[in-house]
Amino acid sequence: MTVQAPARHKVVVIGSGFGGLFGTKALRRAPVDVTMLAKTTHHLFQPLLYQVATGILSEGEIAPPTREVLSGQHNAQVLLGEVTGIDLGTRTITSHVLGRETLTPYDSLIVAAGANQSYFGNDHFSEHAPGMKSIDDALELRGRIFGAFEMAELGANRGDNVDHLLTFVVVGAGPTGVEMAGQIAELAHRTLKRDFRAINTRTARVILLDAAPQVLPPFGQKLGAKAKSELEKLGVEVILGAMVTDVDERGIEMKFKDGRVERIKTVTKIWAAGVQASSLGRILAEQTGAPLDRAGRIGVNPDLTLPGHPEVFVVGDMIALDNLPGVAQVAIQGAKYAAKEIRNRIEDKAPQEPFRYFDKGSMAIISRFNAVAMVGRLRLTGVIAWLMWLAVHLVYITGFKSRVTAVLHWFISFLGRGRSERTTTEQQIFARAALARLRRGAKAQIILPLIDKP
Repeated sequence: MTVQAPARHKVVVIGSGFGGLFGTKALRRAPVDVTMLAKTTHHLFQPLLYQVATGILSEGEIAPPTREVLSGQHNAQVLLGEVTGIDLGTRTITSHVLGRETLTPYDSLIVAAGANQSYFGNDHFSEHAPGMKSIDDALELRGRIFGAFEMAELGANRGDNVDHLLTFVVVGAGPTGVEMAGQIAELAHRTLKRDFRAINTRTARVILLDAAPQVLPPFGQKLGAKAKSELEKLGVEVILGAMVTDVDERGIEMKFKDGRVERIKTVTKIWAAGVQASSLGRILAEQTGAPLDRAGRIGVNPDLTLPGHPEVFVVGDMIALDNLPGVAQVAIQGAKYAAKEIRNRIEDKAPQEPFRYFDKGSMAIISRFNAVAMVGRLRLTGVIAWLMWLAVHLVYITGFKSRVTAVLHWFISFLGRGRSERTTTEQQIFARAALARLRRGAKAQIILPLIDKP
């Protein structure tokens, strides 16, 4: 008589970001079968999106295919699909892609779905001020930024006023906003200064806008003041204490604390002001009674599990625990902790101590050879902080090939004045609007007949 081997423990990981990828890789030697469910086919190194948007790096260098990254991990499977439902009672995940539904069962679950851009209740702003959370965002912004210079050249040749085309506004003075504003300033004042005939790109206005009273609030007052000073030396106008109240095709409106309302005429707006946790947090909260904070993050137990559901771990930007910041290291360390806990349970080992985050520091690049870094009690600025930034980001870029090409492109951009990735198309700029129309219409009816043909 043949004895059937017992089914292996099934682990589902939702998300292909830092939490999802590192959680999956941490289970490579565990006696489990891992299924990664994600709505994209790549692992995104989100901290470098602004370099894609400003032409320094290609999207492939910061977003390698997930299947390629995990090709050598034989207990891992990758499935494409946007998760729309989690049933904690039946332990199943519902996902959709192109109108087709897939049901995936699990024994243990790691939810690492990350966060989206937050417009603080003004989602209509996104049409005119894209965020910085996806490859689509970065490619659209690349098209808008370089396209603004092209349209300004055309307008100037006709004798038109092109000031609104040569004004760039970045909303949000956190690390992403600071890095983005600095790179646009370098584009205008250094990279493109010889490329146009009818316009002088060095006259472009780059404005960094935030409702907070300082630049880089998490870095402390001293580093924030240093970053502000260095940005202003680059020609960036820093406006603080101003809240955005309206965004349209031709400009942005802001209100100061004293009641003043001002409008800036600008075609190119970039939103880097806030984040909202994945909507999966609400789905989990409704089934467990776990609290949600204002950013949609869900309260978890000290071991990163949900109340009443020790088989479900939530990691990264989705969790509200001990005021943990929404940074990559929280997701990486949390995912590794969850993976080890799953393995301990299968091997009948004692549980770990409650999760504790080890802060490895924070960094933000301002311009070439200039950055700020906060590592423990150490505060660094200038070239040393910039070299540290390069080294740390190089370590976390996935894949040897991507590291080599990133170094070459950094060499071109930082030592020279070129940008290797300046190609843009109208499709990149307007594809988001076209896709939105498809989603409102009959996307499935358009696409499914094509893939259903024999």
